[in-house]
Amino acid sequence: MKPTSKILFSCRNSHFFNPNSHSHTYPFRILDSPRFIHNTHMTFRFPSLGFCQSKPNGVGGFSSSRCSTIVSRVLSTSVETRVNEKNFERIYVQGGGEGGVNMKPLVVERIDKDENIVGEEGSRIEVNGVVGDVDGDVSLRNLEGLSESKVEGKEEEEESEVEKEALRLLREAVVSYCGSPVGTVAANDPGDKQPLNYDQVFIRDFVPSALTFLLKGEGEIVRNFLLHTLQLQSWEKTVDCYSPGQGLMPASFKVRTVALDENTYEEVLDPDFGESAIGRVAPVDSGLWWIIMLRAYGKLTGDYALQERVDVQTGLKMILNLCLSDGFDMFPSLLVTDGSCMIDRRMGIHGHPLEIQALFYSALRCSREMLSLNDGSKNLVRAINNRLSALSFHIREYYWVDMKKINEIYRYKTEEYSMDATNKFNIYPEQIPSWLMDWIPEEGGYMMGNLQPAHMDFRFFTLGNLWSVVSSLGTPRQNASILNLIEAKWDDLVCHMPLKLCYPALEFEEWRIITGSDPKNTPWSYHNGGSWPTLLWQFTLACMKMGRLELAQKAVSLAEKRLQIDRWPEYYDTRTGKFIGKQARLFQTWTIAGFLASKLLLKNPERASLLFWEEDYELLEICVCALSKSGRKKCSRFAAKSQILV
Repeated sequence: MKPTSKILFSCRNSHFFNPNSHSHTYPFRILDSPRFIHNTHMTFRFPSLGFCQSKPNGVGGFSSSRCSTIVSRVLSTSVETRVNEKNFERIYVQGGGEGGVNMKPLVVERIDKDENIVGEEGSRIEVNGVVGDVDGDVSLRNLEGLSESKVEGKEEEEESEVEKEALRLLREAVVSYCGSPVGTVAANDPGDKQPLNYDQVFIRDFVPSALTFLLKGEGEIVRNFLLHTLQLQSWEKTVDCYSPGQGLMPASFKVRTVALDENTYEEVLDPDFGESAIGRVAPVDSGLWWIIMLRAYGKLTGDYALQERVDVQTGLKMILNLCLSDGFDMFPSLLVTDGSCMIDRRMGIHGHPLEIQALFYSALRCSREMLSLNDGSKNLVRAINNRLSALSFHIREYYWVDMKKINEIYRYKTEEYSMDATNKFNIYPEQIPSWLMDWIPEEGGYMMGNLQPAHMDFRFFTLGNLWSVVSSLGTPRQNASILNLIEAKWDDLVCHMPLKLCYPALEFEEWRIITGSDPKNTPWSYHNGGSWPTLLWQFTLACMKMGRLELAQKAVSLAEKRLQIDRWPEYYDTRTGKFIGKQARLFQTWTIAGFLASKLLLKNPERASLLFWEEDYELLEICVCALSKSGRKKCSRFAAKSQILV
């Protein structure tokens, strides 16, 4: 077994969070040769700078305390990751010196050898004083239209009473650590006597909060969050003596206090990597959201120095190495278990769920912009480009559903054994659900929820489809069709409250078998067809990208009428989203932040345009299938390109 270590990080004058600090002590370093940790239960302490101010529960007001981070984890002695038989880098974590004192600074040595590299994506522009990178022609076409939509000469709209209350509640949900804001709790209901893990800071939950703070010009909390979670990433996680790959980001963390004596206590960051989660599932989406948030921070603040820090670059590469590791899978999509994303309970999404693929694609595009280009990152950048190309083609070609595709599946031949088979996944036509035949509109389509051999999940998953639009995972025609479908099926997907997490709900025997008779995911409740207001900001961003402002404004107005009255619930139940969820927490932070982010995006279209991507035509030119040797007569990637150009 690997040695267990208790690592104590003092927050006082920590060089990790204060670049101006003159400290020369570090808890670990990264080398290019294997070293092993021989001493156990070592304590590493950063130099200190006075006392911090924080309340014992970490929320709201402050009182005197000593601030430190205790992370009790198993230190990884070495990590060596290979992708497509090429080393990106070897990362070794070394503990040395007595108590971690006199440690040398962080060192990263890269050992890759490759000359081929694709140039950095995009260029940097300035829009209304905001510096940002754009992918070729990103947002410029829609940017003009969105800017024109503002009434000329009209002063910036004043905040409504609902917005003012939402902003107050968001600030009350802020968690402080060592006197600095580091995130927001999942829910802050004063009447909740059993908060369970809703008093923790979740990475995925903090995304709309981060976006709101960034759009309000308050970047400190986002920067602190990114760096603290990065610090937690470095330590190994164990469940029943087994540890996942290095690079996994925690699902959440909690600021705890440890009493030292009657008058003093220490603040402790206690992360959860899935050890305490329902089903003990690792949060696959946490690292992807972290990458997306890191890009958004740079875009909206202009502080690109954070991305360029050696520790941030190393953490970014660790996440990518974990996601791009070789496995047995034949597809470019990520293979995950049930419960590894926002839907964190058993809902039949194991395999290659769309939500994970869309976030994965977005994270890869973010990473291609942010990675420092040098000899050590050549192999990684090449692998990212190859994966982006393969993944975009795979999702566009095989996940897309519209009237034409359904009719094609309906006429599929099965048991085809050849290189040019039409029914590549051996899908049986009988799998097409009866509800879909009548539900799919003539003008519209969507990405199906999951695809595996002999299995297609035809449910509509909102988050995955919205991120397909935002990231340009779908073609421009497909992206427009997704919004057309939402508009055509408004009563099913929005109705009284935006937006359904998935449609339709699992019912009767299907619910019993797939969810295991989950009492929380009953039909049209929670993940199983419940309506989640936090999806509003993602819907708004997708609509703004496609120039469909009227849809976003309609959804925001609908939510604004009810959320304050209903006390900002986590989700809504029933087929129409009319009732507050039976187990929904009130004053749910990402409900509050999702609404605020939507309002701020609509008021700042130029800044919103920095958060999404346009089509990258260069990806269509990258093909690694070696056509002349594969036996295929033609590459179907040209068909995908023709859809875009039509």
